Amino acid sequence: MRRKKGLCFYKRRKKVSSDAIREISNYFFGIGLALLMAFFLVYSFGMRTSVIGVSMENTLYNGQMVLVNKIAYLLFSPKAGDIVVFLPNGNANTHYYVKRVVATPGDKVEFRDGRLYVNDIMEENEQYDKVADPGIAEEAVTVGEDEFFVLGDNRNNSEDSRSGNIGLVKRDLIEGKVWFQLGHENQGMGFVN
Repeated sequence: MRRKKGLCFYKRRKKVSSDAIREISNYFFGIGLALLMAFFLVYSFGMRTSVIGVSMENTLYNGQMVLVNKIAYLLFSPKAGDIVVFLPNGNANTHYYVKRVVATPGDKVEFRDGRLYVNDIMEENEQYDKVADPGIAEEAVTVGEDEFFVLGDNRNNSEDSRSGNIGLVKRDLIEGKVWFQLGHENQGMGFVN
């Protein structure tokens, strides 16, 4: 029987092609992958904290926001020169401290005539003033396993590993590595050295 041309009130069933199903599934896969990557990036690099105080000047400034890489130290250990974020003695009721690692496990640290010596080699960076108060590093301190000796870049105005209430920082208290600084009136945005 042949159908007549004209109005037809019967619903035609539309067939869903395999190409359409594949395109829809690719769309949802892309969204899922983007969400997974976003979660990974936020967890890994998304921790943001601010610098409290003047202890890291002229590198970082009071109130400046920094981004912290939280997975860097899951793969590798902090090394001398890294700027790290940690909670002193694991105290969750205080703010994060931002300091520079100057000595790693096994290193011997001490101050002589206001200058830092690591493994009997004097630090040659002229950016740092002579230290007036060497604290616990007045005599040689050997950094233990999974511990780090940290200092602020503004050494005469910093509470750091020289202080008895901070001391050597244990690896499991380090939240991550500072990798990016957000803009500040004294300095622009950029990667941290």
